[in-house]
Amino acid sequence: MKVQLDATVSERLPRLSLGILHYSGASVSDSPKMLQGRINYFVEGLRLEHDVSKLTEIEGIREWRAAFKQAGMDPSRYRPSSEALLRRLLQGNAFFWINSAVDINNFFSVHHALPFGIYDQDQLVGDVVFRIGRADDIYEGLNGREVNMEGKLLLADENGAFGSPIVDSKRTSVTENSRNLMQVIFFHEQVSAQKKDEILGSVGRMFTEINGGEVTSSYLLHS
Repeated sequence: MKVQLDATVSERLPRLSLGILHYSGASVSDSPKMLQGRINYFVEGLRLEHDVSKLTEIEGIREWRAAFKQAGMDPSRYRPSSEALLRRLLQGNAFFWINSAVDINNFFSVHHALPFGIYDQDQLVGDVVFRIGRADDIYEGLNGREVNMEGKLLLADENGAFGSPIVDSKRTSVTENSRNLMQVIFFHEQVSAQKKDEILGSVGRMFTEINGGEVTSSYLLHS
């Protein structure tokens, strides 16, 4: 499976990059107590360190809001998924447990203040492209709502749009039946090359430590 950046994105965000990880043979289940404890401990510290009223000052949140504006999107209307997750937690809501793959994905998203996506690779058809949405790019989001992705940053395969740094689709959602997965880290333009490599490495190690399987490929995709 080939993943590429379309010129519609590169022209607006010339230094944006994606971190791509492919996993095979994963065993997705309820998150183990050890992982739940680690995430809950992190969330408690997060609430002591940050106030929701100053959320947009957090590094990563600030940069992705700027990237949305540069791409022609209104970040107050369409929030990056990392900002939505952090906002919910800083407002006192509990971490929303889904399964061991999605929970790790969301943990890293709030930890690094970056949008992360995790997808059932067996539900993808053909190659994947990161591009600006067109009029016919509509899908059912994980939130149960129909999402019109025209003019927004998105991932698409041969069957159309399925993911974005805003909200992902139900079509490619990861369940306990998923075995082969693709994870996408949406890096804003200010993340250093060294930091990107560190994040890719730590994400792959923790994911396979919890879910088993193996990382079949891990790489950065640049504009």
